[in-house]
Amino acid sequence: MIDTHTHAWGAASPEHPWTNGPILDLVDSFDVHTVYTAERLLADMDRNGVDEAVVVGYPICDWTDNWYTRRVAAEYDRLHGIVMLDPFADDAVERLDRCMETDGVLGFRLGAACPYDRMWETFDPSVTWLRESVEETAFWEAAVDHDATVQILCDHGQLDQALELVEAYPELTYLFDHFAHAGPETPTDEGTFGRFADLAEHDSVAVKVSEIVHMSDSAFPYADMHDHVRWLLDTFGRERVVWGSDYPNVSDVASYAEACNWLKQVDSLSKADRSWLTEKSFRRHVDLG
Repeated sequence: MIDTHTHAWGAASPEHPWTNGPILDLVDSFDVHTVYTAERLLADMDRNGVDEAVVVGYPICDWTDNWYTRRVAAEYDRLHGIVMLDPFADDAVERLDRCMETDGVLGFRLGAACPYDRMWETFDPSVTWLRESVEETAFWEAAVDHDATVQILCDHGQLDQALELVEAYPELTYLFDHFAHAGPETPTDEGTFGRFADLAEHDSVAVKVSEIVHMSDSAFPYADMHDHVRWLLDTFGRERVVWGSDYPNVSDVASYAEACNWLKQVDSLSKADRSWLTEKSFRRHVDLG
């Protein structure tokens, strides 16, 4: 079992100060230690039968300070890393090179749902900088050279921008986070969420059914989002739908056990389907041996 979406972070220090106020406020509401290290994550994984995990960069420090994600990816065989990069930065290619040369780093995440000037502090689905980033050809060509996985957090209303990126660089491997911020009332087969059908035409695209705890308006097993899961399975096939917990980011309202086990309650999913969603699909999609 691979949890494809977790977070961990180190203690604040003069070299790596905690600078993101909204994240600090959020961490105070979590039901975990304020400094949720890789060691604490591994202990929680062991208690819940999770073999491996992907540590997605957590912007408690400056959002492009990937020191902790890189460290734990290199140090622990059971943990892999997704860093956060700014494709517009003057040294974007150099930063990408350094990160991708770190053992265990699989790729990078773009917070397309965040305003560029308030990255990871808030969300605004009207922003369009993801579309503009397509023109940063040197950065994207370097990503292709490194065979980097591109993880995208966007609102379902921004999927048209994401499609432009995928069409411009189809050689890359893409993962879309958190139901694209769809809620229970978001239609699946029409409107903006339906653009996933266009993305599904590209074999390089997979979608993550992650952070269901926050997307749902109901308690475990979050049944009001199960139709979205079934639609994504019908659209992408089980080989390109990936489960992730988003723990401990969901620990304000759910235990790790709940974030891990809700998938067992989705009607029509077989044991084989769950095996794909909780391990095989991710391993195959990112070519993880």
